[in-house]
Amino acid sequence: MAVYCGIDWSERHHDIALVDEHGRLVAKGRIGDDVDGFTTLVEMLAAAGDSAEEPIPVAIETPRGLLVAALRVSGRRVYSINPMAVARYRERHSVSRKKSDHADAVVLANILRTDAHAHRPLPHDSELVQAVAVLARAHQDATWRRTRASNELRSLLREYFPTFLAAFNGRKGNLTSADARAVLAAASTPAAAAKLSTTRIAAALRRGGRRRGVEDLAAELQQALRRPQLRQPDVVEEAMGIQALALLATLNVECASVDSLAEAASEAFRQHPDHAIVTSFPGLADVTGARVLAEIGDDRARFADARALKAYAGAAPVTRASGRSISITHRKVKNDRLAAAGYLWAFVAATHAEPAKQHYQRRRDHGDRHPAALRHLFNRLLGCLHHCLATGQLYHPGKAFPTIGMPAPAAAQ
Repeated sequence: MAVYCGIDWSERHHDIALVDEHGRLVAKGRIGDDVDGFTTLVEMLAAAGDSAEEPIPVAIETPRGLLVAALRVSGRRVYSINPMAVARYRERHSVSRKKSDHADAVVLANILRTDAHAHRPLPHDSELVQAVAVLARAHQDATWRRTRASNELRSLLREYFPTFLAAFNGRKGNLTSADARAVLAAASTPAAAAKLSTTRIAAALRRGGRRRGVEDLAAELQQALRRPQLRQPDVVEEAMGIQALALLATLNVECASVDSLAEAASEAFRQHPDHAIVTSFPGLADVTGARVLAEIGDDRARFADARALKAYAGAAPVTRASGRSISITHRKVKNDRLAAAGYLWAFVAATHAEPAKQHYQRRRDHGDRHPAALRHLFNRLLGCLHHCLATGQLYHPGKAFPTIGMPAPAAAQ
């Protein structure tokens, strides 16, 4: 008799429901989020017929957490069901909108009973790639937080210190650069900046880590910071300077986090056997390559073919056909982290690799806008990566872009 398990999880406890192949409730319970709770769950599964040869599949609404990690280590198939999908399944059995934790656990179990073939179990990734995923995602989050902190500081500086923004405009890193942060810490207001000597600016630049061209840059910055500008009242300007220093402290923390996490993610990624294949592609170095591998994983059975991977990444278009109406649009439901990494991957490849650049230009000449052309390039590169990982080959531009120089295709994606 086939048995299916559904777990409605929460921060404090988890509700368990086991149903058989006919939808009858076999067992139910509530466990804590601890070792004793997991032991109770294992005992419930064993009593329902769980074995090493035929483990009972489990459905839960999250792909992470200690409970999920323990279930995956035990060798069971764990299905992470989207909460929105669970809500739609719940409506099949109730129109009154009633809801309870136990009922949700039953719904999750019944999802596996009726539609397990339509859902994908969590992949059997190696522990190393799981570690890479933790670090790569943390680095991506830190990068987004750094951008948010930088934008917040820039917005404030526009209100009272535009000459500072102009002084570092166009320089590498802009406000996130060590030079800009060090100078702003030394003079957070136009009044303080006007009093800075080249010696103090040079000292601030050295504290920020600059070793070359310090004196020339200090003289250039002194002249830029002393340019006339509109001013806030003195008391208001001083208050804004204090606020800027507070925002600068946040930005400093995020910049340090980005640097340390980038090094940790790169170090873990370099230990993975797929490192050589991934980094052989143009546009994929250690950091971006780690992000891509983190989302793809190293379970070769995870994606049935390249088309499945492209759909997962949002690179493949969506076709909507009804009668005589046909529309082809970009995919909105996707892995946002992989899509963000893919955008950077395609942008760098189109900038520095000639075959990729020609492919991008063909798409632009065919009528694609910049995002669509990059997405098409990402689609091509991702398919090549899937093939290379499956066969153990390194990237070869002639095989990836065999039609370069030929006319553009008739159908746009």
